[in-house]
Amino acid sequence: MGKGRLEAFSDGVIAIIITIMVLELKVPHGSDIDSLRPLIPIFLSYVLSFVKVGIYWNNHHHLLQAVRQVNGSTLWANLHLLFWLSLLPFATAWMGENQFTALPVALYGVVLLLAAIAYYILTQTLISHHGKDSKLATAVGRDFKGKISVLIYAVAIPLAFVKPWLGCALYVLVAVIWLIPDRRIEKTLNS
Repeated sequence: MGKGRLEAFSDGVIAIIITIMVLELKVPHGSDIDSLRPLIPIFLSYVLSFVKVGIYWNNHHHLLQAVRQVNGSTLWANLHLLFWLSLLPFATAWMGENQFTALPVALYGVVLLLAAIAYYILTQTLISHHGKDSKLATAVGRDFKGKISVLIYAVAIPLAFVKPWLGCALYVLVAVIWLIPDRRIEKTLNS
């Protein structure tokens, strides 16, 4: 089956996720600069999550550019990814509202870890459907960035119980790793 509906549905869900997150940003009750101060943790958690969702949207788009079609397994793997991404607004709000305390920071990491695993499963499902010699398989290669991201999240979650700010720093590190453009798929498709 074609991939168009999967792309359109995923884009819609991701747009809704971002919308839900921004709706969690409440207007302060005062009009001075001090009334904004309590919103700083909420805003910072929103910015981090916005970047994370943006990275997933971008990579999902590139991933689907490298495939011709999808199958039922792909649809379920994609829904699995969207499920974990849909929990980001809750985890984001809880972490920001509680000013980056241990349990909310750890839960945020669990959601990120499970989304990363779900993305890996989606990638492997697509590779399995298109073959190990496909352009997608060639482009993904050993997927160092994907594997290192999972490892960093796995370290950050227990670390959040010791030093929540270190857990957050590792979540930011993963975002920075993925902000560096990954041109594997583009290069493979253009060659």
